[in-house]
Amino acid sequence: MAGNSQRRGAVRKSGKKGPTVGSGGQRRKGLEGKGPTPKAVDRPKHKAHKKARASARHDQGRAASGRSRRTGPSSEVVAGRNAVVEALRAEVPVTTMYVAGRIDADDRVREALKAAGERGIPVLETPRGELDRLTDGAVHQGLALQVPPYEYADPRDLINPEAPGAPLVVALDGITDPRNLGAVVRSVAAFGGHGVVVPSRRSAGMTAAAWKTSAGAAARVPVAQASNLTRALEDFRKAGFFVVGLDMDGDVELPGLGLATEPLVVVVGSEGKGLSRLVRETCDQIVSVPMSSGVESLNAGVAAGVALYEVARRRRETASS
Repeated sequence: MAGNSQRRGAVRKSGKKGPTVGSGGQRRKGLEGKGPTPKAVDRPKHKAHKKARASARHDQGRAASGRSRRTGPSSEVVAGRNAVVEALRAEVPVTTMYVAGRIDADDRVREALKAAGERGIPVLETPRGELDRLTDGAVHQGLALQVPPYEYADPRDLINPEAPGAPLVVALDGITDPRNLGAVVRSVAAFGGHGVVVPSRRSAGMTAAAWKTSAGAAARVPVAQASNLTRALEDFRKAGFFVVGLDMDGDVELPGLGLATEPLVVVVGSEGKGLSRLVRETCDQIVSVPMSSGVESLNAGVAAGVALYEVARRRRETASS
């Protein structure tokens, strides 16, 4: 063969694939990175991508038919005949009542339908399979209520210099039982308080259980939600409030509370842990409720009720003297 045709790499045979000697850096380019690997859901041929698209189409279809896929973290579903009737008796806010098709109507179902009609609550006949989904598999007995999200106030809304009488607010620190929250709201209404403050995390919220326990007081007493309870208490202090915390190891006993007639925030801790460290350090005074020996602590709702009664009693005495 003439010339340098025998030199290795001088001739590429037709149809051969891949780099050869003297390929001009193609091998080096092949080793270069191509960027981060896309998530599975973003790769069109991956099953995760196909599943996400199918789920999106399903949700769009449900939205078009007026049905939501889930109730959302801020709303609540009350399920079961007894629970539904009790919620309606307590005038818990309701957006929709769901009734299973061909339900065996008893006294509770008839009472629920009558109450819904009187309050103008929409009643939807719903397949049992859909009720199972709405109630997340709870024992609904063919009856359920959709409770709307509670509209919390801002803690600063409770600092109202024009409110009648000396301001009185209760703050809850670490209370996770909504029934305790409802009991506190009821006591605040009974003893002339102006509102309740709860933390936005790790705390009970205004659920249907809290509404029922409040016995209607939740419609009159605002409940505010604070992203940081300690900071909210500091804001109350700057506005002229005194902050007192209830704890077994108090500086003074409740009957000796000299701050009762002042603008006041009463902080109630959990029955087990009491007041958290930062909240305790923010208080102007720690107050204990005197009890007979053998009783270690009071339920948070009961402790708040006792404290509010004593504050109201002291204020009445001061006003009449």
